[in-house]
Amino acid sequence: MNVQMPAKNVGPDVSFIMPCYNEEEVVGYTIPRFVRAFEQAGYRLQLVAVDNGSRDRTGEILRELATEYPAVTPHRVELNQGYGFGLLSGIPLCTAPWVGMIPADGQVDAEDVVRLYEAVMVTDGRVLGKVRRRFRMDGLRRKVVSVTYNLFVRLLWPRLESLDVNGTPKLLRRDVLLLMELKSKNWLLDPEIMIKAHYMGIRVLEFNAFARMRGGGVSHVRVSTCYEFLKNLLIFRFSKEWRRAFQQATLASKSIKRPAEMAAPQTVINLSEAGSAFKTLAD
Repeated sequence: MNVQMPAKNVGPDVSFIMPCYNEEEVVGYTIPRFVRAFEQAGYRLQLVAVDNGSRDRTGEILRELATEYPAVTPHRVELNQGYGFGLLSGIPLCTAPWVGMIPADGQVDAEDVVRLYEAVMVTDGRVLGKVRRRFRMDGLRRKVVSVTYNLFVRLLWPRLESLDVNGTPKLLRRDVLLLMELKSKNWLLDPEIMIKAHYMGIRVLEFNAFARMRGGGVSHVRVSTCYEFLKNLLIFRFSKEWRRAFQQATLASKSIKRPAEMAAPQTVINLSEAGSAFKTLAD
């Protein structure tokens, strides 16, 4: 007699958190494309799509997409408290060993995100994979603001190994992400991740990518946002509270274990078919 064993419940290979704030114009396009890119590459994806207190049909569209695509896990934040809060609210829902963060605007091609995952998955796990938006279809004003901001960050942290601190997606191991104990509820979450990775000895692996124009909707970055960036970076650098937080990150790094199943780290990974390169920015 043949006994059929029940199928084993296999979890996702990678989880991504996508905060969506009034993005009804784009999520119906960007999310299906993102999901299909991982499916075609043969990876099991969990996409935690966070309706970050939207006032339009974003939440309704996310729920509809979840019925069509099992990889999509919708989550609702009732009151918008900032970009960072949307990401933080999605972290507890992530179940994969690797966790990434990506906006809903689709500015980075989904296929490039797959390549980023393929690069980090063969390392020893002590890496933060991210995109550097080297080719940006932004206006002159936005480019000037971005260059000024990144120069200011490098002035405060000269050894911080990134040329595009706010470049997303970002991707790292779930256990490392939890050890960071992230706090920032606004746009400062990106530099908090980068700075804590620096103190934890996490190598940065950057992927030069083409950043497209938004497919729809509007950017939520304003001039006042840039002022908040600079003010809070000074707080990050000099306040006693954040100094303690960064010291705790340094101590937490000692508990990071190297997974036996992962291969040794690679210093350079060239993806000639994409015309791009990943670099591990060494400590």
